[in-house]
Amino acid sequence: MQALHINGNDLTLEAVREAAAEKRPALLAPDAREAVNRARAVVDALVASNKISYAITTGVGKLSDVHIVGDQVRELQVNLVRSHAVGVGEPLSIAETRAMMILRANSLAKGNSGVRAITIDTICEMLNRGVTPVVPSQGSVGASGDLAPLAHLALALIGEGECFDEKSGRIASTDALKRAQIKPLVLEAKEAVSLINGTQAMLAIGTLMLLAAETLVDTADVIGAMACDALKGTNVAFDERIQNVRPHAGQIRSAKNLRRLLEESEIRASHRDCGRVQDAYSLRCIPQVHGAVRDTLAHCRSVFETEMNSAVDNPLVFVKNPKVIDGEGDVLSGGNFHGEPLAFALDFLAIALSALAGISERRLERIVNPALSEGLPPFLAPGAGMNSGFMMPQVTAAALVSENKVLAHPASVDSITTSGNKEDFVSMGMTAANKLKKIVDNTRNTLAIEAMAAAQAIDFLAPVKTSKPLQQAHAAIRSVCPTMEKDRAMYRDFARIAEVIGSGRLAEVVR
Repeated sequence: MQALHINGNDLTLEAVREAAAEKRPALLAPDAREAVNRARAVVDALVASNKISYAITTGVGKLSDVHIVGDQVRELQVNLVRSHAVGVGEPLSIAETRAMMILRANSLAKGNSGVRAITIDTICEMLNRGVTPVVPSQGSVGASGDLAPLAHLALALIGEGECFDEKSGRIASTDALKRAQIKPLVLEAKEAVSLINGTQAMLAIGTLMLLAAETLVDTADVIGAMACDALKGTNVAFDERIQNVRPHAGQIRSAKNLRRLLEESEIRASHRDCGRVQDAYSLRCIPQVHGAVRDTLAHCRSVFETEMNSAVDNPLVFVKNPKVIDGEGDVLSGGNFHGEPLAFALDFLAIALSALAGISERRLERIVNPALSEGLPPFLAPGAGMNSGFMMPQVTAAALVSENKVLAHPASVDSITTSGNKEDFVSMGMTAANKLKKIVDNTRNTLAIEAMAAAQAIDFLAPVKTSKPLQQAHAAIRSVCPTMEKDRAMYRDFARIAEVIGSGRLAEVVR
């Protein structure tokens, strides 16, 4: 795979996924290297003159009034990394940590952080040679960025802490670096605070979860169309004219998908002249609900792409002459590390996915409930009574969507004072990110249960066939899950269908 040349300005979500999950190599772009060197010269000049500058010649947070001089500057860097590596809980996955690393390197590559180019090069080398730090998932309040998670990354850079080995076990970072033939960094002035001050942990999770969510909403259109056809619903509500007088982009997109998915369905043709005028909301309003989810994802994508190409540490360096390395420039303290923009987006994404799972469970209920299922066997059970069919899978889906309702409570409405009241309003963005991961899993599993039920319902309508696109989706489900001829333990079926969904095989039907 062609190397990703990072410069702090044009990184995409897809490129982050490639670096994180597909091990695409990363390198510092030549023009970015020049910008990094110019900013570094400003820091070096400031240290040489012993001027007071936050986190360069002073302590941090509440201790910013403590002046650091001479050899203490280098000692400060190690102390900052060690003192901030206080995370607890389960570690981030390898993909999440690798995403955090490429995001951190890209932000530093923008040329406003004042680090040396070798610092960025070392992060890239760790990525390229498979050295992944162990980063606990808890301990960030998302205000001065994700201090604790990023400190665990920085700890590995200097040869301390732990990394994953090739079997996902843990080894000392010094051994991991030695095996990869990477020399531990000796941090210079400002580099510690530049490494630990940022939003890359919550952004890493958010990026990977957003990409997963985009697959889920496409998948939901496919499964929703299957459920609509299985329940002998109408496609009239998806008419283009209805959408055009309320032209939300996501609604138009989902309605278009549904029209195409249901086109030339024999099932639809078989009941075209029935007396039912309109369907329940969980069928009729699929474009409005799925579409609103799509619009939310589009908003979150915009926020995340802006953030991943931003300078988010503190203080920031601004050179006076961007064409020469002369040490002239300003070092300004600000608050770009604050995670509020991401925290809001992460919470919004959680709310949207909870709705996507919620309407999926309601369609599932209509498929299995004999009072609502338009002639399908009770609970889709052959020989209902002797067999329970899909009675309990609906209960599982109900449990998942109810859990989502609890998890979707926004973390960003909370704040707690830290650092001696210096950091007195925080975002809780990392909490929002950690909750979101569970909601994504729950939503995927809910859709998997609906998919299995919809496929079973379509089987009962044979020999009348659904549309060709939905036959393709049905075949993808049946490739990992046979028809239920009698009761069996279904948990493995759900897991396999969830894997099919996560891989994008069902989403491909509309993509």
